[in-house]
Parts: sequence; structure tokens; C-alpha cells
Amino acid sequence: MKNSHDVVKGLIRTEKGSAMQPMNKYLFWVDKSSNKIEIRKAVEDIYKVKAESVNTISMRGKLKRVRYAIGKTSDWKKAIVTLKDGNKIDVT
Repeated sequence: MKNSHDVVKGLIRTEKGSAMQPMNKYLFWVDKSSNKIEIRKAVEDIYKVKAESVNTISMRGKLKRVRYAIGKTSDWKKAIVTLKDGNKIDVT
């Protein structure tokens, strides 16, 4: 079994993520090979909250150009975790 900190790599703090917080939804950067059950357990373990639902999105890397070479950023996965009423994550 994976360690909780290996599954959830971090909280995504963007404008879109901040707009979802009043709805009790939080964005997380997660391991590409993790599933919804592992993500739920990891968030509950790390932040000591109860999750209601987990939605995942696989994000494709973007093409980048540095001088004459063309490269690509790596693919990654994000999760939208909805918390049960009364639970909150302190993002400050």
C-alpha cells in the first residue's frame, strides 16, 4: 500500500481552486497511478477531514519550446475532493 504523502502530492492553490472552496471542494495534485479510493483515504489521513466524493482528471503535458528544441512538460493528474458539511481544510 502507498504512503498517503505519495498519493497526494499537494494542494493546488489557483484562482479556480480558490473559487471552489466556498462549495467545500478542494483541488489536489495526485499520483498518476492512484485511484479514487486511495485519494480519499490519503486526504482523510493527512488533513483529518471526511471526504464526500472524489473526481479525478488526467491532465496532458503542454508542448514547450526552449530556443531551438521542442519539449513537453510531464503528464499529471488532479483530483477534486468534495468534503462533507462541517469539514474544512486550512489553506493559509
